[in-house]
Amino acid sequence: MKHHEMNLTNLAAQFGTPLYVYNQHKVEEQYNKLTYAFQGTNTKFFYACKALSNINILKIIKNLGAGLDAVSFNEIKLGLKAGFLPQQILFTPNCVNFEEIQQAVELGVRINIDNISILEQFGNTYGNTYPVMIRFNPHIMGGGNYNISTGHIDSKFGISIHQLRHVLRIVKTTHLNVEGLHMHTGSEIKDIEVFTEGMEVMLSLLGHFDSVKILDLGSGFKVKYKEGEKETDVNLLGEKLAEKIAEYEKDTDRTLEIWFEPGKYLVSEAGYFIVQANVVKPTPATVFVGVNSGFNHLIRPMFYQSHHEILNLTNPEGTERIYTVVGNLCETDTFCWDRVLPEVREGDYLAFLNAGAYGFEMSMQFNSRLRPAEILVANNAATIIRNRETFEDLQKNVIEIL
Repeated sequence: MKHHEMNLTNLAAQFGTPLYVYNQHKVEEQYNKLTYAFQGTNTKFFYACKALSNINILKIIKNLGAGLDAVSFNEIKLGLKAGFLPQQILFTPNCVNFEEIQQAVELGVRINIDNISILEQFGNTYGNTYPVMIRFNPHIMGGGNYNISTGHIDSKFGISIHQLRHVLRIVKTTHLNVEGLHMHTGSEIKDIEVFTEGMEVMLSLLGHFDSVKILDLGSGFKVKYKEGEKETDVNLLGEKLAEKIAEYEKDTDRTLEIWFEPGKYLVSEAGYFIVQANVVKPTPATVFVGVNSGFNHLIRPMFYQSHHEILNLTNPEGTERIYTVVGNLCETDTFCWDRVLPEVREGDYLAFLNAGAYGFEMSMQFNSRLRPAEILVANNAATIIRNRETFEDLQKNVIEIL
């Protein structure tokens, strides 16, 4: 189901704007692409729910057969509420205290540790009684923006492969039961060489961990944000992975399970963010289109300089003109400069594409503005899955003492 078949204009009129819309069939299509691409290996997928954590999305992905990658204790609880079994949930936090790790152990989920201090505390507390995974930083630069590259030398994520000796001393001393090794090099990785290089690094580490049965290669699969843009060739990556794993298993007589944690890949293209043009404002420098939203609802353009295609839903055949699209915040909140769009008139509905990942999830109440509603579209039916906030929501946890 494409965007023009979903009739986003009708949804905007029915539910109001700003509005997040998710296409269930697109999520399912993306998951099926992955399972097809990696059918040559024993591969499991854990949805990185930090991308979009509405419980209805979690249930859709659970029903497809995926597990869940959680980065906070509340994401774990949300996953359990959505019906994931504890063993289907991988907890991959960073910079949390040991108490949060212990809480996760009590719930029975899989634990992935990315720093030496916590690893040592875990070993001293649990020894070999509870399995653990170790997240290494392979020191490979990957990702579409420095802020979403997590495998480089300055990254806070993972234990450096150059600290392997220290890790091995902890494993030996505390008798840790290491069930898997994990790496993650960033988000929006176009070049599959990043994955294959990382895979070589991780396979070289396996010789030091006899008990490891799981090799987790993270994620970062890139989707297209505009025409002509390159995306991760998952089919080619699946072929290369199958070759390397078959070769490794033959040489070592070991059997490996491969894990990935796709987030953006599953939900980005399924999401649309619909706004309405409040004003069209010519200035000596440009023509501004001011819409009824801002980075309080879609922060990616300001935060990552990310590109989102924009449709003029109301006037798709209008004469093309050049605009700067901005928000209604009392703050610089530019969505794009010098964008060619069909003529925008005040009142027109505009839709941002690729809004499923890190859209609503990173929204806020800046300027005391309300967060939007979320809609799920499946089988030609639209259902509200999160109500639009009200003024009462702004004051919900405020205690008025004066």
